[in-house]
Amino acid sequence: MDLLVGPDGTALLGEQRFACALGRSGLVADKREGDGGTPVGVFPVRMVYYRPDRQSPPVTALPVRALKTADGWCDDPAHADYNRAVTLPHAGGCERLWRDDGLYDLILVIGHNDSPPRPGAGSAIFLHVRSPDGTPTQGCVAFDIEDLRTILKNLTPDSKIQINPACC
Repeated sequence: MDLLVGPDGTALLGEQRFACALGRSGLVADKREGDGGTPVGVFPVRMVYYRPDRQSPPVTALPVRALKTADGWCDDPAHADYNRAVTLPHAGGCERLWRDDGLYDLILVIGHNDSPPRPGAGSAIFLHVRSPDGTPTQGCVAFDIEDLRTILKNLTPDSKIQINPACC
């Protein structure tokens, strides 16, 4: 089953509708690092991270890994590890995945710009937990945690994330 994400902050999974937060710049067809846009396209699902001190492992058919305090994601277009999971500290610019605010307590990594990564074409595009006030993301798609858990229960390794300006 695929997850369809539209420009109005709505996502569909079969007949189920979910509210979501998108990037502060809305949907973008030509994603660039730091533009705040959520990339348009059809993306494979890769894996799930969860914060083991706050969450139990999600029920899903996808590969799952517990986050560690030193986990990061390289967002430095000049570094060879760009758009890859890394261990902190790291020589390149990186985002810390072990966050205090709870937004990364549950993360689904999607296959955006990763096969192979093109420097500057966007990194760290995830489905993750939405902030309590629903504020926009830096380019990810964010859901209430229980909705994200429901979504993960229904995704398989063959599922796709379809981010489409004509959807929903």
